[in-house]
Amino acid sequence: MTIKVFLGEDHTVMREGLRLILETHSDMKVVGEGKTGPEVVEQVVRLVPDVVVMDIVMPEFDGIEATRRITLVCPSTKVLVLSIRSEREYVSRALKAGALGYLLKESAGQEVVSAIRAVHAGHRYLSKRIAQTVIEDYAKPRQSSSPCLRDLSYRERQILKQVVEGHTSAEIAETLRLSQKTIETYRSRLMQKLNIRDIPGLVKFAIKEGLTTVN
Repeated sequence: MTIKVFLGEDHTVMREGLRLILETHSDMKVVGEGKTGPEVVEQVVRLVPDVVVMDIVMPEFDGIEATRRITLVCPSTKVLVLSIRSEREYVSRALKAGALGYLLKESAGQEVVSAIRAVHAGHRYLSKRIAQTVIEDYAKPRQSSSPCLRDLSYRERQILKQVVEGHTSAEIAETLRLSQKTIETYRSRLMQKLNIRDIPGLVKFAIKEGLTTVN
């Protein structure tokens, strides 16, 4: 049986490298590629591949949100995250969104082939470093009183990221095609959820949670 693979990756060199690796295996065929979150979801719905190899950092909306949408509308398609991000929050969000596997780009190479075969068969696949992160997270659960990124909705996380990157409510409203009043309501609500009262506090929180690399 040939495994139909879709590549969700915004870097051309990475996509080409993955395609070359996968197409040396007779049981795999790359059936499509996407560079943005919306493009990946749209193409996956159309092509219904067996496995999507998904990057996290992509334009418009990220690979985690794309994973969530794909698992909702195409439950037969399995998602393998392939990312440079090893932080606990990214791993947790990806698995909660429905990804069956999580592999780091630094250790990918031929391992991506084994990972694709595993998730296609319905098994979880975590690279060694990611497995350790999951184990540590399970062994040392976060205090329930401590706010975290998972407490926010996708839209709240989206707005938080733009706020800490310096965008005004008016700019965010234009980007997301919402009213400025709606954006300000979201801002107020997410600050209440996180118990943070100012922008420097939001920036510090976003960096700690791996949402942004703003200095």
